Parts: sequence; structure tokens; C-alpha cells
Amino acid sequence: MEYRVLGKTGLKISRMGFGGIPIQKVDEEQTKVLMHKLMDEGVNYIDTARGYTVSEQYLGYALEGIRDKFVIATKSMSRTKEAMAKDIDISLGNLRTDYIDLYQVHNPSMEQLDTVIAPGGALEALMEAKEAGKIGHIGLTAHSVAVFERALELPWVETIMFPYNIVENQGEELIAKCTEKNVGFIDMKPLAGGAIENATLAHRYICANENVTVVIPGMADIKEIDENIKACSDTSPLTDAELKEIEEIKQALGTNFCRRCNYCAPCSVGINIPSVFLFAGYLQRYGLEDWARDRYSTVNPKASACIECGVCETRCPYNLPIRDMLKKAAEDFGE
Repeated sequence: MEYRVLGKTGLKISRMGFGGIPIQKVDEEQTKVLMHKLMDEGVNYIDTARGYTVSEQYLGYALEGIRDKFVIATKSMSRTKEAMAKDIDISLGNLRTDYIDLYQVHNPSMEQLDTVIAPGGALEALMEAKEAGKIGHIGLTAHSVAVFERALELPWVETIMFPYNIVENQGEELIAKCTEKNVGFIDMKPLAGGAIENATLAHRYICANENVTVVIPGMADIKEIDENIKACSDTSPLTDAELKEIEEIKQALGTNFCRRCNYCAPCSVGINIPSVFLFAGYLQRYGLEDWARDRYSTVNPKASACIECGVCETRCPYNLPIRDMLKKAAEDFGE
């Protein structure tokens, strides 16, 4: 297993980590099997979140007795000091540990980021928790290029998590800037939310980028761990055949895959189009129906509110059929 230093945190972590979304589909005992397999294979980076329902809880059970073998990262969507302080304590309890290596601000919008860093914002709770030894380091996760770019200018941000894969490479220049600024880059959604079927090729593509510190595929069974470790450990150059397949995947998914760049905004009726497509992906490809529906319930207006004005499509740099995609999401979610 190859190891990297996670930017200015100084943490030495495996090039491949573990994404904690899919374990919502299994149970505590299966999660324990997975954690012991990861330990045996030298994978030491674990990612979860307060928002991943039972993920923290399952991991807390599974890591008992071996917690010191792992770097644990979690995150919260709380934006105020009081709410973030509460979430940090809940995370500590769920994970059955007295410290969390990396705590991240989970996917804030530009406006929410203002709240986070303002007096009484979540950053104050994170700083106090760091001073108290409850957390070791502070990071931020994003889906928006604009938030990614802004985060790179914030001195307290030690790591950034952002989607990067064969289809979603809109953040590539900013990923390189992470290396320049010694900010650890954590790559999420290596399979584009399950849209990319060739997992081996997907991970080979990502690991060919030296600016990626760690890639965190979500895994729920032993077979996935074996396949992903093999792919992430293969440092040979991409072959001509692989490069050809990469281009074919880009072409195939490019006409119906949202990169969440947000250029479509603002919607005429206020629909958060990238969020609709993000949650639709969880519903359609991850097999996490209950969680996807719960997340979609926070979106207002719903996809069904689209008036088919088409303005969003004129702004989309990828020429996506947004109106048709919103119709599909509305049908799948039933609203």
C-alpha cells in the first residue's frame, strides 16, 4: 500500500481510503468484517459523516479495539457554533473515540460558508474542539467549484474533499493548487456516483493524478475492497486501450451527467438543479432509496416545479437536457 501525507495535517494515510456511505446498506457486523480487512491490507483512512444515518455508529462498533490503526474523518452540515459543537460530541459518541483526526465542514454553499466563518459560526466550535483535543484537524467538503476555490484561500482549511473522476474533472486546476498550498486533497465519487461501471479503470485514472492525496471509494463488501486496492496499487501508465475507453466513457456520460458546476443557476422558479441530480443519483445508482428520499425532502421547490422555460439549458456548458432530467427525477421521487 502506498502512503501519502495529507497536506498540512501531517497525517500519513493510505492512497486509497474507505468511503462510509454504502455501509448504510449492511449492518454493524459486516462493517466490522470490512474494517478488519482494511486493517490487514494497510488501508488506514476512513471517511464518514453525521449525515450518513448509521455510518458513524456502525464504524464506532467496528473499530473497537483497532481504532488506533485508522485515521478517522467525519463531517457535519451544521453552520452555527452551537450546532457544530453538538455534532462533534455526537460524532465522538457514535465513533466510540475520544478524538477524531479530521472534522470537516460538509458541503456549504457560499452563503453558508459566510455563516460558518462569522462570529457565532461553526468555525468557532471547530477551533475550540481542536484546542480541547477533541479533533485534530479541520477540513471542508464541496461540490461547487466556487466554494472549492474560496476554500483554498481560507487559512484554517487543511484538507478539501471534492468530486473528481473520468467524467467530473472540472476541479482539476484547483486540485493542482492544493498541492501548491500543501492542502490535502480527498477525492470523492471516484465512480461518479456509480455511473462509471469500470471501477478498475476509474481508480487507475484518478491515481494517475499525483495531486490526488487519497481516493475514497464507498465499499460494502470484501470483493470491492480487493478490486479497489488492486486498481489503486497499479502504478503502471495508462495504456492506449485504457485511454480510448476513458474517452468513450466521457462521450457516453457527457450528455446526461451533471458535474454540479452550478452554471445553470439561478433557476426561474428556484429549483436547486445540481442538488436534485445529486440525490437522484443516490436513488438511481447507489441503491440507497430511503436516504436519497430523505435528502430530496430538503429540496424545495421540487423537480416537478419546473416550468420548462429552458433558460438553464442555455447556460449549461455540457449541453445537458436538464428539463428532461428534471422530469425523470420528478417521476422517480414522485414529486
